[in-house]
Amino acid sequence: MSFNGPLVVTFVAYLMLILYLGIKAYKQTHNHGDYILGGRRLGSVVTALSVGASDMSGWLLLGLPGAIYLSGISEVWIGVGLVIGAYFNWLFVAKPLRIYSEHANNSITLPDYFENRFSDKSRILRVISALVILLFFTFYTASGLVGGAILFEHSFGLDYSVALVAGTIIIVCYTFIGGFLAVVWTDAIQAILMLLALVIAPIAVITIGGGASAVIDRMQLVNPESTSLFSQLSFMSFISLIAWGLGYFGQPHILSRFMAVENPAKLVSARRIAMSWMSIVLLGSIATGLAGIAYFADAPLDNPETVFIVLSQSLFNPWVAGIITAAILSAIMSTIDSQLLVSSSVISEDFYRAFVRPKASEKELLLVSRAAVILIAVLALIIASDRQSGVLDLVSYAWAGFGAAFGPVILFSLFWRKMTTLSAIIGMLLGAITVVVWSNLNGGLFDLYEIIPGFILASLTIVVVSLLRANPEESSLQLYDSAKSLIKVS
Repeated sequence: MSFNGPLVVTFVAYLMLILYLGIKAYKQTHNHGDYILGGRRLGSVVTALSVGASDMSGWLLLGLPGAIYLSGISEVWIGVGLVIGAYFNWLFVAKPLRIYSEHANNSITLPDYFENRFSDKSRILRVISALVILLFFTFYTASGLVGGAILFEHSFGLDYSVALVAGTIIIVCYTFIGGFLAVVWTDAIQAILMLLALVIAPIAVITIGGGASAVIDRMQLVNPESTSLFSQLSFMSFISLIAWGLGYFGQPHILSRFMAVENPAKLVSARRIAMSWMSIVLLGSIATGLAGIAYFADAPLDNPETVFIVLSQSLFNPWVAGIITAAILSAIMSTIDSQLLVSSSVISEDFYRAFVRPKASEKELLLVSRAAVILIAVLALIIASDRQSGVLDLVSYAWAGFGAAFGPVILFSLFWRKMTTLSAIIGMLLGAITVVVWSNLNGGLFDLYEIIPGFILASLTIVVVSLLRANPEESSLQLYDSAKSLIKVS
């Protein structure tokens, strides 16, 4: 690939901006709580955009357009399920979790919240939830690194391995330096870039192609089923796609944004901003995949997940292409940085401080957190080194793991007074194990997306075990009642 000056200059300028934000955040990070949760001082706009960007990731610009390009609009049901799940997560979980996590001994991580919510003196719940986060986030981070490598490979002609390492170094740098504030500030900018890119690209294809009707006609010539909402879609496939929405209730990188907002009242405006942004970018992503079917009719792509990259670099001049390339990297960065930060918080807060050095200083904890960022990145890099790894496959596995392991526990912990510690432990374990086992089985019922059996079994287990066992600890009941009273008056 020949040297593309404008593309490189635009891209490097964006990276300099991200690094600047990392340094600025570093100056405002004074202790471990600042590094992990930003001191709980996020505003509604930053919260909304940060949640959206960290949620959608490279999947939005690589995985989903690729699936639409390959199979047609029937893949849209993933987006429908996600919109429904995200809305209910904002509506029912955001505010109670923000209030409850602070009331429960100022919990700054999910394992911390689980232990305090259930007054778990055994600390088993903290350990299990921390291990679940490290397991699935390593795979989730790997999916982002694969996306970053694909971007660098196609944009700059780099070898996959070199591209993989380069993308990892860039993302680790500003996360390592600035922590939570660097992550959410860059996420906000990344969300805006992603929105602009996904609006511009499909409009350009429609304009060049002679209008929407002409593009649709060409799509149908290439793939007659591309505009059918239910083309080759079985009932099991339909349910599996819609079920992606269940995953929202258990995603640590999204839930941590709810916990970090400055004022619970700001979550209402944040919800409206976040859902508006999400609806627009999902429509843009779907339209981009469909536009690719028409645009590349005469020269089909070898890798469907590159459809947005190749489309943007074919349609626009190098300066605009550079901005869109930065938007794609933004989508990838916005989730990886969040995952690295949550994983590092688990190592520093839920393992190191909880079991190794309970009296560790703030400076020591900051050092451990930053070292953990590098450790998780290296592990994810090893997984992502498999060139055949698919972005959507890795995301779907991790998404299901968190949704099934944490989703039911979060919901019941916020809304059911009599939930017990044992039910949380068993439910979490069963949800995670079901996803791992189910995902390795094929055929018949096992073609169902693993989040469904995992979520159902975990929920039933929580109910049954809580009803069979003795009442929860009195301290747990008192905490629940006092938190509920705070939620009602807020």
